Amino acid sequence: MSEKVNIDPKDAQDNKLMGILSYFGPLVFVPILAAKESPFAKFHANQGLILFIAWFALYIAIMIMGVILPQKLIDLLTILVGLGTLAFSIIGILNAVNGVAKELPFIGQYKILK
Repeated sequence: MSEKVNIDPKDAQDNKLMGILSYFGPLVFVPILAAKESPFAKFHANQGLILFIAWFALYIAIMIMGVILPQKLIDLLTILVGLGTLAFSIIGILNAVNGVAKELPFIGQYKILK
């Protein structure tokens, strides 16, 4: 279940762009480095970092499975992981645009950034 975190509305407004950038793969490092003091940016950077790590780990796992599974199945898995990542990114971007700090489904409860 996703949980909403209380964030100062001014912080959310000032760091909306940083929150949005958090969901564009490697661009997650921009808010991590540029908005260290913003709880809003840090929240979304954590969500984006978890999503990026999950995508990368699943992609590597699919490539390893490519040794034993048929190519059509690997292609299907790659598409599904891509669509799932896209869906989670859209959810995160919409949350950032709306100025809310709401955890992503399934993966949002994990914290890397403190």
